[in-house]
Amino acid sequence: MSEKVQEVNVEVAGGYKPNVVNLKKGVPAKISFTRTNDQGCLDVVHSKDLGFEEDLPIDVTKTVDVPTDKAGEYNFSCGMDMFFGKVVIS
Repeated sequence: MSEKVQEVNVEVAGGYKPNVVNLKKGVPAKISFTRTNDQGCLDVVHSKDLGFEEDLPIDVTKTVDVPTDKAGEYNFSCGMDMFFGKVVIS
């Protein structure tokens, strides 16, 4: 029997809240980003490590699938790499 999907909501407003997302290795995961203010560089979230890039319109939730097959720490950031968050898979 497989485990449920891990789902985490991240508010994007002057940074990421929470800015550290903890996930269990091997369990499918989704992170939903919702931008709630108009700070310019937070209109994009991307992660080279996890293979995603999403535009974040204000008050629209965008969900990304996160691969959890390898344990480790993986960064995500805004479009200008000024604000950072981290996904920890263990």
